[in-house]
Amino acid sequence: MRIEPFDRRQLDAVIRLSLRAWAPVFDSIQKVMDSNVYRMLHPDWRVTQRKAVEDACSATDAEVWVAIEGDSVVGFVTVKLHSAVLGEIYMIAVDPDYQRRGIGTGLANFALDWMKKAKRSVAMIDTGGDPGHAPARRTYEGMGFRELPIARYFKEL
Repeated sequence: MRIEPFDRRQLDAVIRLSLRAWAPVFDSIQKVMDSNVYRMLHPDWRVTQRKAVEDACSATDAEVWVAIEGDSVVGFVTVKLHSAVLGEIYMIAVDPDYQRRGIGTGLANFALDWMKKAKRSVAMIDTGGDPGHAPARRTYEGMGFRELPIARYFKEL
């Protein structure tokens, strides 16, 4: 696997792998949220996630890299710098066919190294607390990230 800067021509591949990677996550979120609230927030999660990936890959305040295996884009990571101290792994995904091979960890480590070179001393990454995000939490904790418990509540109006 190699990591290289994102090229706009890779956007469709990044979107495809992201939607495949996040399908089980959205299924998990749906199971733990109030069903009406979930439907209001995510009437079609694929549409909103497609837009989120497009926005992340074209953001002027972000850096984006892709993981390449052979000739295929198999993952991506987006990094944002928020202050003189803080950098964020803003978005990361690996194609399900390539998961559990260290690609996500490789992308995250690449992003952390880039943040260090950009003189940041703290890194942040967000993920969900639902069962579908458990593999991501294990990866981040294994890399030395420590959780800050945050309670987020939703209520139908």
